[in-house]
Amino acid sequence: MHLIIMRHGEAGWHTLDQDRELTEAGRVGVASVAAQIAKSPWRPERIWSSPYTRARQTAAIVSEVLNCPIEHCDFITPDDDPGRCLDALLESQLSPLMMVSHMPLVGSLSTLLVDSHRRGIPFMTSQAVLLDMPVVGPGCADLKAQFLP
Repeated sequence: MHLIIMRHGEAGWHTLDQDRELTEAGRVGVASVAAQIAKSPWRPERIWSSPYTRARQTAAIVSEVLNCPIEHCDFITPDDDPGRCLDALLESQLSPLMMVSHMPLVGSLSTLLVDSHRRGIPFMTSQAVLLDMPVVGPGCADLKAQFLP
């Protein structure tokens, strides 16, 4: 399985956390990363998106660039358990699959898949990584590519 994990673009702080919207710089960063992914051999079959506004906006931009459907998933919000996401990945037959979410989840899930622990690596806004997993499970992924705004 190939999994692209992306953190949402830069968002403003003028409202409640779930309703924060992308800034103009955030939209530009997301579009830049989406264009890089479009040039790669790993175009996703589907995008899983957090239901938070900034993640939905990020997924919409990526979806437009990649011509890829979006599925909103309530188990990939900032403080969700990466183990629950791992369970969903085990059930998924999609590859490549893209996930748009938030810190700390993107960092802890990436670390769980690559290094078998949940310590969490940092992600900048709009950053995406490509993980290659011959078998879906803790410590089974290799970091194959990184996409930066």
